[in-house]
Amino acid sequence: MQEININQKIFLITGAAGFIGANLICKLLSSTKNSTIIGIDNLNNYYDPILKQYRLKSIRSVAVSNPSNKFSFIEGDISDRKTVQSLFSSVSPSIVVNLAAQAGVRYSIINPDAYINSNVIGFYNILEACRGLEDHLEHLVYASSSSVYGGNHKIPFQESDFVDRPVSLYAATKKSNELLAHSYSKIYNIPTTGLRFFTVYGPAGRPDMAYFGFTDKLRRGEKIQIFNYGNCKRDFTFIDDIVEGVIQVMGAPPEKALGEDGLPIPPYSIYNIGNSNPESLLDFVRILSEELIRAEVLPDSFDFESHKELVPMQPGDVPVTYADTGKLEADFGFRPSTDLRTGLRAFAEWYKGYYKC
Repeated sequence: MQEININQKIFLITGAAGFIGANLICKLLSSTKNSTIIGIDNLNNYYDPILKQYRLKSIRSVAVSNPSNKFSFIEGDISDRKTVQSLFSSVSPSIVVNLAAQAGVRYSIINPDAYINSNVIGFYNILEACRGLEDHLEHLVYASSSSVYGGNHKIPFQESDFVDRPVSLYAATKKSNELLAHSYSKIYNIPTTGLRFFTVYGPAGRPDMAYFGFTDKLRRGEKIQIFNYGNCKRDFTFIDDIVEGVIQVMGAPPEKALGEDGLPIPPYSIYNIGNSNPESLLDFVRILSEELIRAEVLPDSFDFESHKELVPMQPGDVPVTYADTGKLEADFGFRPSTDLRTGLRAFAEWYKGYYKC
């Protein structure tokens, strides 16, 4: 890999109103100098668009406080090729971070079209637009997922593991992103890096994620279902750690080189970004309930035991996710480190303020 200065750059961030995208843009606005950041998002209604508008408002507030940088937002869909080509032609980004995607494992079972359109066609459109920038583009970073590991029994998960047996369409689309990126890196010498995110959580997160849905149900006094009878483990990763990992990677694209045949050796990398500390869902929800009580979202008298229901595994789920972050640490000296209680406390406090509990 090579190091590049990420100041005075033109960034294009897709999925700008999404959970990771919005936090990344806020960080870039506050930590870089003389940068231009263009965000694009289709603001669809997969979950409440009001939350997406809230994130955009937060971005604009940070932008006002950092006038040396410029931010602009475009409402558009990356599955529309004309939109993508027009955007790339007008802004000529130096660094592209593709975070736009249809997320969620279970939703892919009932609405597969959304995943093909956004995750496959949309990503193809991004790659084609990057190809048109030739040497001007310094780095394409894109979101993959820990879901690509499927039912891998070898833990922790390493980037070199076999990942050709996905257990959900969502996972299959993310693996397809990695394959497409590799081919474009090889043929067109485009530096690409895929990031396999592990269960990202935190303030203003996605309402379809378990911790958010659990909170909504507990507030209403409903029982929550904990799958695989509470035996699932997840490598929960706090949003600030994810954003720091993305920024570290953005500034270090894979180095271009030619092989003995005179053709490009693909400037292509993959990294896990996870906390390397799987937690059982049962422990996760117990800590969440404790922090919701502390934040006064739930009453002091709340009884967690009477609100849980242990149920079988759901289609598309896997029993454990566990990131080996050795490659990330070796190349960048960085690993996520926010402990679960600290992260859930930040979420609980945000939730109380946002919903005025």
